[in-house]
Amino acid sequence: MPFRRQYELLRRARDFRLLFLASATSGLGTYLAIIALIVDVYDRTSSGAWVSALLIVEFLPILVIGLALGPLVDRLPRRSLMVGADLVRLGVFLALPFANGALSIVVLAGIAGFATGFFRPAVYAGLPNLVEDRDLPQANGLLLAVDSLMWLLGPIVGGAILAASGPDPNYFVNAATFLVSALLLVRISASRLQHHVGTEGSHMSELRAGFRAVRSSRALLTVLVAWSIVMIGNGSMNVSEVVLVKDAMDGGDFGLGMLMGAAGLGLMIGSLIGGAWVERRRMAEAYATAIALMAIGAGLAAISPTVWVALAFIAACGLGNGVASVCNPVLIQRGAPDELRGRVFTVIISVNSAILGLAMAAAGPFTDAAGPRWVWGFTAAAYAVAAAVGLVLARPIRGPERVEVTPVTVMASGAPQAGPPPERA
Repeated sequence: MPFRRQYELLRRARDFRLLFLASATSGLGTYLAIIALIVDVYDRTSSGAWVSALLIVEFLPILVIGLALGPLVDRLPRRSLMVGADLVRLGVFLALPFANGALSIVVLAGIAGFATGFFRPAVYAGLPNLVEDRDLPQANGLLLAVDSLMWLLGPIVGGAILAASGPDPNYFVNAATFLVSALLLVRISASRLQHHVGTEGSHMSELRAGFRAVRSSRALLTVLVAWSIVMIGNGSMNVSEVVLVKDAMDGGDFGLGMLMGAAGLGLMIGSLIGGAWVERRRMAEAYATAIALMAIGAGLAAISPTVWVALAFIAACGLGNGVASVCNPVLIQRGAPDELRGRVFTVIISVNSAILGLAMAAAGPFTDAAGPRWVWGFTAAAYAVAAAVGLVLARPIRGPERVEVTPVTVMASGAPQAGPPPERA
């Protein structure tokens, strides 16, 4: 039967099954929230500036956590961190119907953003402890596929609720999804999610250890550098997409929705097949080929005469994105030890997100000056460079990479003292 490996993994791995269901449920709540919050803020203010502020406070926590608070994902019990994040978001969405202005909504959305910023790294950091190493590609593919599905369904369901009865019922439905997620997570053994709780050094020494691990591991460096280049292309594509479809292709709003749907469908399929893709190839080949497929899809979409011709190419781009997105967590999970994995995820996610934000800021003027087709051509070129970089950096990785980390001690004065950085595998 199709996807038999995924079905068998869900059937036999109880704790992973619970994590999968919790991630699916909280993911639905997250994507339901996006459309409800944007519509609520805009309806109250009729201001694009307030909508921008809302998006910034949802984006900013990722950077803060990755650059300053990442060690908490390793220092605190991961199950408690995930359950706590769900309960915080539950409280936020129970409070939102009573918010008396746009400022209150933005502040509450920022609190929810911080909770989400801790939740996702904790999920992926704990995942390798719930499945065998050989099942990591399939497990990551399942998590990413269900996240893609929720990304497709969330705005549709949220929009239907908004159209029928406004944002308040949407907020209460969101709150319920986070409650269900928390109830599923408490059934997972805390010791399974995390082999080692707590650290010995100061917060700054722990933070430096995370950055040092990324710099010293070929697997982690591959994701940091190659995917940051991909983020340059993603940011350019996201901003110019509406201009490409509505102006250059005369595809209208329906054409834009179809193009976005094709990208989401390709992403979901790529996530589902990504596990098998990784299992059958060396990591360098799997990763570079997936990103190269993104480049080909984006380049052909850039020169497509109509949006209907571009649909197949953008679906192929999304498929490559899905496969590469399976490679990313597998590289990180195999490249970082359990006691460092949480902060490594936050560091890489924050750097990638910062590059994405800068690319989106630059893409607006670039689109106005050069036109959307040239921007998409630039996107394809960025993906091609990322594929080449990924191939070179990942080529020495022949099997699961493990990082040996020198223990950090603290002297009486409180100054950290550590040995040489770990060698690159």
